[in-house]
Amino acid sequence: MSKASDKAPDKTKVLEVAKQPDQTQAQAVAWVAVNPETNAAFVIDAFQSNTVGNDVNFTALIEALRKSTDQSKGGDLSHLEAMLISQATALQAIFTSFARRATNQQYQQHLESFMGMALKAQAQSRATISALVDLKYPRQATFVKQANIANGPQQVNNGSREKEIQPPQNKLLEDTSHERLDTGTTTAPARGHPTLETVEPINRPQKPRRQGQSGA
Repeated sequence: MSKASDKAPDKTKVLEVAKQPDQTQAQAVAWVAVNPETNAAFVIDAFQSNTVGNDVNFTALIEALRKSTDQSKGGDLSHLEAMLISQATALQAIFTSFARRATNQQYQQHLESFMGMALKAQAQSRATISALVDLKYPRQATFVKQANIANGPQQVNNGSREKEIQPPQNKLLEDTSHERLDTGTTTAPARGHPTLETVEPINRPQKPRRQGQSGA
């Protein structure tokens, strides 16, 4: 018998799938596959084996993650605050380490490489601190009504509706009850002043011609 068959399976890495009464076995396995705590436990187990060892119970790790999730749902964000503070501090340590190693380099290329990684760690630390501040002191949205004041026509764009605002005197010109002046037609003369009417021609005697004036 080989040594591989003699070795007992590691029960700490066995994940027990609990099936609900209204679930099939396939549905229960699918729920475990998409469960956030389970996915996080796989990642933690893969990356932290060199820090806490391989003896971490997988089921206990999922339960610890689920407890942290329940605390956040209940409004207790102390675990998240501690995580952000720890990450910001760790990133600061990475920045310090790379910055010190950069000063010991003799070649410009190596100096720029270490300083680039140091500044990236510094930026991530600053972003983590900013996230922590937003978590503890959420920003409040302020809504201010817009006042549009101007002389003459103006275009107002509030939201998705657009309308043209015109002065009152322009609206009077658009009133259909008042006819516009038509300058293209000729109107008949009106008898507005009878005393100035044209008089009829008067029969006057012809003026006698002077002697010596020949007729036409």
